[in-house]
Amino acid sequence: MRPPRRAALSLALGLSLVALLAARGADASVHEYAGGGFAPRANSFFFHGGSEGLYASDPSSNSSASFIRFDTVVFRRTLESASRHEEMQQKTGLVEAIIVEIQDRDKIGGSYLHSDAICCTPELDKEKFCRVGEVIIRPNPDNPEWPQRIQTFFEGKNEETTMLPQLVSINKTGMYYLYFMFCDPQLKGLKITGRTVWRNPQGYLPGKMAPMMTFYGFMSLAYLALGLLWFIQFVRCWKDILQLHYHITAVIALGMCEMAFWYFEYANFNSTGTRPMGITIWAVTFTAVKKTVSRLLLLVVSMGYGIVLPTLGGITSRVAALGFIYFVASEALELVENLGNINDFSGKTRLFLVLPVAILDATFIIWIFSSLSRTLEKLQLRRSMAKLELYRKFTNSLAVSVLISIAWIGYELYFNATDPLSELWQRAWIIPSFWNVLSYALLAIICILWSPSRNPTGFAYSEDAGEGADEEGLSLVGSAMKGTGDMVNMHIFPEDKRA
Repeated sequence: MRPPRRAALSLALGLSLVALLAARGADASVHEYAGGGFAPRANSFFFHGGSEGLYASDPSSNSSASFIRFDTVVFRRTLESASRHEEMQQKTGLVEAIIVEIQDRDKIGGSYLHSDAICCTPELDKEKFCRVGEVIIRPNPDNPEWPQRIQTFFEGKNEETTMLPQLVSINKTGMYYLYFMFCDPQLKGLKITGRTVWRNPQGYLPGKMAPMMTFYGFMSLAYLALGLLWFIQFVRCWKDILQLHYHITAVIALGMCEMAFWYFEYANFNSTGTRPMGITIWAVTFTAVKKTVSRLLLLVVSMGYGIVLPTLGGITSRVAALGFIYFVASEALELVENLGNINDFSGKTRLFLVLPVAILDATFIIWIFSSLSRTLEKLQLRRSMAKLELYRKFTNSLAVSVLISIAWIGYELYFNATDPLSELWQRAWIIPSFWNVLSYALLAIICILWSPSRNPTGFAYSEDAGEGADEEGLSLVGSAMKGTGDMVNMHIFPEDKRA
């Protein structure tokens, strides 16, 4: 095995391992806590218990309730901390669960008292603003029960305490954050285990993911419609089918499967509250395969495969290697992004996986446009006017899509930079949806330009010296080729046989 291939394989295996380790244990709208520690901030210690967009409960229906439920949340302090107390003492340590809607974040801590403290200090306690040992919370005047505070105490010398089962109803639409906090420095080293379950009125899908189920349903129908139209034309002209048409058919089929798997994955997730790991992995895999095959299709079309070149020749192995590495990198990223919506994977993990995909995407773009440039040059030299017209349309479409993509990436960066706390969560679904729509639009353009035809000589590769004559007697409408009668004999330019 040559060194470049060994390096590529090592990179691929490394990315896969990182993704699997990061995705391990992801579980739908359930936030799992497996012995996490608390981080210091100001004069407090906190643990982020999760955040999600939640819609208000439907008061007219008991089955359309929106809530956060605490299931068997256990706090464990160190033996040293527990030994400082007597067996018969009560309330020897306090941990608070704070639920806050993001617009009320300024009501947590002493900012309104012109203090940087998060936990109540003896001075503030004397002024009756709060109690020592508790997090400072200023109630919302319009809803005095919020932000919510749920207290759990240690007793005596016990090392563990279990939070009582709680169900907090959500009566206002918003982005909610859950923090477990304590103020007593003696509890330093505290660990948390257990889980919380978050539910929206229409099911267990997080609020920012809920619109995606409807989107995938519409996209499934869109791919089905495109597939039916392509199949009809494919059957009508099956005697004149080119190898390229089979590649396009594969991309359409992959798109149909991808959208269907995602729809059923989201539907199951929404109804059961647990993510079907098998369906999720299949959906992620179909996404990675379709993205890879789509990029390879654009690349081989740009190289003139089946139109200017009969085969890819010696570069086939390089194209295959790039496709394989892209598939593995894309699979790893998709696993983290789709299994990480709930377990809140770190930004560093995601960044490590985003960079390879971004670099590979840039490699594809550079290779595609350099190949297009060479293909257009060949067609101009051969005076293959019909093929040249076809490739110019394809190049223009691709250039417009790249410009739109760059503009959208700029919008994504702006969106994320101006919304660090996910206050615009109800619009977040548009970001991933755009790339699916753009991919579909490009595929539809290729289907139109390279639609099966009963007389494909205008864009099929041929070693016949008379190819140019046939080509000039045809006009491209979409990509279907129609004869033009006596015009066939005008302006004949024979093709270069060395295509």
